[in-house]
Amino acid sequence: MTTSLHRTRRPVLPSMLKHGLLLLGALVMLYPLLWMLSSSFKPETIIFKDLGLIPRPFTLEHYVSGWTAIGVPFSRFYVNSFIISGLSVAGTVLSCALAAYAFARLDFRFKRLWFALMLGTIMLPYHVTLIPRYIMFFQLGWINTILPLTVPHFFAVSSFFVFLIVQFIRGLPRDLDDAAAIDGASEWQTFWRIVVPLATPALVTTAIFTFIWSWDDFFSQLLYLNRITSYTVSLGLRAFIDSQDRSSFGPLFAMSVISLIPAFVIFIVAQQQLVEGVSRTGLKG
Repeated sequence: MTTSLHRTRRPVLPSMLKHGLLLLGALVMLYPLLWMLSSSFKPETIIFKDLGLIPRPFTLEHYVSGWTAIGVPFSRFYVNSFIISGLSVAGTVLSCALAAYAFARLDFRFKRLWFALMLGTIMLPYHVTLIPRYIMFFQLGWINTILPLTVPHFFAVSSFFVFLIVQFIRGLPRDLDDAAAIDGASEWQTFWRIVVPLATPALVTTAIFTFIWSWDDFFSQLLYLNRITSYTVSLGLRAFIDSQDRSSFGPLFAMSVISLIPAFVIFIVAQQQLVEGVSRTGLKG
């Protein structure tokens, strides 16, 4: 019995060491974020003098002044970002789901060729098509509007998400499609009533990543949006550096904390669906 207890207690020390190293690594990774959060509550004169995580003294001044520091309420940037991100999510989920269903379930000419070409675009750097895209949108008169940032998402341009959903749909039993066909369901009814509900984890994963990438996007929004009233959260944060002769780090940190809230909340709420969608899709060949 003594030997048995000794054997069960032996792995405790390595396990504690492992968890200690993980916690230390997590603290190192989280320190910049925690420091930014703490600095948003510190007077601006001591932000770079006090590297501790406990603000002394504590102030909410930066959250009040930062909301209107650049002449436009920060809520305007929030609304613009939500509109762009919302349309991007709707377009990506709908178009990529339709394209994925076609590749996974339908038979058409040169299907494998088109699928291979689509996968090839994943390896194509964004900057390769930057100038042609800008010229096209300029000729269409879309510059300084949200159209270049939203319309392409309705045409399944995100090959990664098409591939993700294809892999998920391929794992669904074809017997369900056959049963629906016997009952007289059309391809659209099969897609909408059977495939979409079963592919919810993959669609939720697509929606979450699309929202986060669109919300955090800076380069594309900087390229196509010029008026400050059209700015998104990312461009609004950059304006804190350019709006005055001196850098307003206090309000910048405060508004940066506020800008993280939507993505953080969405990730926490849909965490289970996200993990399920990624794990289950990765197991399907």
